[in-house]
Amino acid sequence: MRAMWSGAVSFGLVSVPVKAYAATTNHDIRFHQVHSSDGGRIKYKRTCSLDGQEVEYADIVKGYETEEGELITLTEEDLDSLPTATGHEIDVVEFVPADQIDPLLFDKSYYLEPDAKAAKPYALLREALVQTDRMAVVKVALRQRETMALLRVRDKAIVLQTMLWPDEVREPDFEILDADVDLRPQEQKMAASLVESLGADFDASDFHDEYRDAVVALIERKKTTGDARPAPVAPAPVDDAGDSMTDLLTVLQRSVEAAKAASGRAEPGGAAAEEPAPAKPARRASTKKKAADEDEKPAARKRTRKPA
Repeated sequence: MRAMWSGAVSFGLVSVPVKAYAATTNHDIRFHQVHSSDGGRIKYKRTCSLDGQEVEYADIVKGYETEEGELITLTEEDLDSLPTATGHEIDVVEFVPADQIDPLLFDKSYYLEPDAKAAKPYALLREALVQTDRMAVVKVALRQRETMALLRVRDKAIVLQTMLWPDEVREPDFEILDADVDLRPQEQKMAASLVESLGADFDASDFHDEYRDAVVALIERKKTTGDARPAPVAPAPVDDAGDSMTDLLTVLQRSVEAAKAASGRAEPGGAAAEEPAPAKPARRASTKKKAADEDEKPAARKRTRKPA
């Protein structure tokens, strides 16, 4: 695993240097959108909804639309002026009973690995959390934003569990829940009996993603039946600088030929005379059309010239 953060857990006068690793991963099978006829990947362009023009990334800024319908734009300079948290400390604010934490507040999980010299204080904090059945409420800066988090124990590892802010949790607003429901004792007893009959100790390894398994099986079946085809190789991106240089050379070549034709240095067959003297610059306004006409005549004669 690759560490995504390093710092130290601080509680009281104790500091435990640690590294944080993502504790979870996503095994969803990701599909690409491709052209059905040739398998080419589908690409999307950034276009303006008003004029339909493609917009360069450098011309895009962040915008916030107010409730009154006003648009507030923020530039990179505006964003750079905001206060950012860049500390590398996991500061313990308080230790709270584990049953007081609503799992709905849980966000992302990270394993904390102690430095080699910090194994003892790390184990001391871990065992203290286990024996007291508490979690540590902490504040930590991840990706330049301060967030609220918990320290909890999973097996022998301390887990940094980031949390949502309280105002990010929505309240259920369903009128039907406020209505009185008449539950008879027999119904409640039967429901409790059903719960007990299905009771078990939870083991996450007993469950698996049946949908993903079916997708994998479908892909394997298509591979064996010959439905698979080589993925097309996208053409190399066009080098704008190369195109510009090619166009420039073409224009220069045509300009030289036009200048020679205008000065009478071109041979009747279209080839330039041997070792011609330097051509004088043609006047832009008066000779531009003439040069173009003269440039076309040698080409026409060249097609009708008989071989020697």
